Amino acid sequence: MKSIHCKMFGHDYQVSRRVTNHVKEFTCKNCKKELTINSSGKLTELTPKFKEINDVLERIHTRRLMRLTKQKGDLLVFRH
Repeated sequence: MKSIHCKMFGHDYQVSRRVTNHVKEFTCKNCKKELTINSSGKLTELTPKFKEINDVLERIHTRRLMRLTKQKGDLLVFRH
């Protein structure tokens, strides 16, 4: 029944996971079909390969953010 709704009215995608600021994973609210944004910026079906790529990308992104926020605290600010 859910796939009939998507065939008639189209998918209703919602963001299910933010990998980075630019890469997200989407899930259809009705049929649970999963998509992600590929390197070209287009929606692609979420395969195990893309899932693994997104996991690694998210890990790199979070480590970089943590490193950058840690460095900002160590900076000296001079005011005139």
